[in-house]
Amino acid sequence: MNEDGTGLLTIGELARLTGVPVKTIRGWSDRDLLPPAARTPAGYRLYGPDAPARLEIVRSLRELGIGLAAIRSVLHRTCTVAETAAQWADALDAQIRTLRLRSAVLRSVAARGSAAEELPYMTELARLSARERRLIITDFVEDALDGVDAPAYRSGLLAATPDLPDDPTPEQIGAWLELAALVREPELRTALRWLAEYSARTAGAAGESHAPGETHAPEESQTGEPDAMGEPPAPGKPPAPGEPPAPGAPHATSEPPAPRDTRTSTRPPDPSAQEQAVIRVAELMRVRGEAAVAAGIAPDSPAAEPVLAELVAAWLPTQTGTADPPTEDGPAARARLLEQLETAAEPVVERYWQLLCTVTGRPAPPRWDTAGTWTTAALRAHPRPYELDRSAFDGTDPEQVLRAYEAVTRDVAALVAAVRPTDLALPTPCAGWTVRQLLDHMVWENLMATSIAEGAPRADHAADHLGDDHRTAFADSVRAARTAFTGSGMLHRTYGPYEAPGAMIVQQVVVELLAHGWDLARATGAPTGLAPEAAEETLAAARRIYGAAPRTAGSSFAPERPAPPGAGATDRLAAFLGRDPA
Repeated sequence: MNEDGTGLLTIGELARLTGVPVKTIRGWSDRDLLPPAARTPAGYRLYGPDAPARLEIVRSLRELGIGLAAIRSVLHRTCTVAETAAQWADALDAQIRTLRLRSAVLRSVAARGSAAEELPYMTELARLSARERRLIITDFVEDALDGVDAPAYRSGLLAATPDLPDDPTPEQIGAWLELAALVREPELRTALRWLAEYSARTAGAAGESHAPGETHAPEESQTGEPDAMGEPPAPGKPPAPGEPPAPGAPHATSEPPAPRDTRTSTRPPDPSAQEQAVIRVAELMRVRGEAAVAAGIAPDSPAAEPVLAELVAAWLPTQTGTADPPTEDGPAARARLLEQLETAAEPVVERYWQLLCTVTGRPAPPRWDTAGTWTTAALRAHPRPYELDRSAFDGTDPEQVLRAYEAVTRDVAALVAAVRPTDLALPTPCAGWTVRQLLDHMVWENLMATSIAEGAPRADHAADHLGDDHRTAFADSVRAARTAFTGSGMLHRTYGPYEAPGAMIVQQVVVELLAHGWDLARATGAPTGLAPEAAEETLAAARRIYGAAPRTAGSSFAPERPAPPGAGATDRLAAFLGRDPA
């Protein structure tokens, strides 16, 4: 405050009092936000006692991003603070949306490794209107399905549009950019066209149950809403895990339809109940497949047959409206179910639906990869039903199995330790596998068995489990598995709906490690007579566990080969599992 008693402040005093730089105060004062109350004889500005409070208002509004003209309106009472705040909040929202758009484009560029030439196109894609986005999908679908007589399939694809919300997240914008790029890929066009052709080829009897052009699909399917599994339906596509049947396609029921009096009623069965039946079967397949993996049931083992029988029995009624529907479990039924699962398992199509769900904010569909891989492998290995011989579960002594595991891993670990870095690229008797891939699989076997024992089955089969040190990776996996086998009580427990003994699961690991140890020995030129004290009982266990399993294209093992006279037990095990020990 001036010493002259006027109560006026110089610009320097005001700056020291408020912490606002002199230059800033002078600039705001020049813009009529903080007019001086007076001036000194020399022309210097003086500010009144209300200046600090007024200055705080200006500073607060500036920190909120409000422009100087709007602040002037507030201070001059031509606009209220509330009105100004609302206007600037709207402006900030627009700015935030623009920044999110820029961020999403830049992150997409970084993730995709896009060239500079793509930036204008990607930015333009992100700015498109809802109508323009729909047009991109419409043109894509019409082009991909041109000439294919699958109207229901086409209408379902067209109904699922990429409607971004008014305030999309960076993830949604990024998903739209990826989706727009995906529909330009020939792979997706080929896959959707193939699915449409499958629909047209297999829906021959679909029109017989209702009038031409009439569909009995629930409203959700016609509007493109996701089904109960989270994935928008693809009409005409065969009923597959994660999807209800298509609009216009035959509807499935959980049980054969009851006889109807055709003299008084021609009303079709309730489509919503039929849709739900297919969804229930899909969920059953997912749950049973994941449970089988968690229980360590190999898809080509005898223990897989009861699971398949249950799934086929639940699936059969959903085929009542299709052309030439199977009525009982057998080769024809299993071949059709396998075809449907393989038809639905198009990764690029699955990605298409996932991106659509992300763009529109719908929940992502449950992953089908674990259960689908197991179920298709089991169907290939078991093309026809057969009675499970539960004797495969018997005769497993937990302590003997543990001793066999220790003997086999001891000798196999010595082989692994002798593998040189230059050996990792060598081929092995396992078709298509190098030594490194073989070692990775052996480590995975130990890790998977460990996770089953600990009650948290792994699902990272495709990951790299070997790292840079194959010796340490194998030794650590053996140590972890042995600890889990003994510490969890696994050897004395049962697993899965068919109560497979934990000791038998461990015995399967022993068979795998001994057989792959033989593969490793052959690949590296080492002797194949591994673990002689455990090899005979391991061969007997392999015959008991896998003796009834079909040796088909989907099986883990090729047909049995003859062993040379006088061959040791490990060589005979290799021959039993389809290797050539000669």
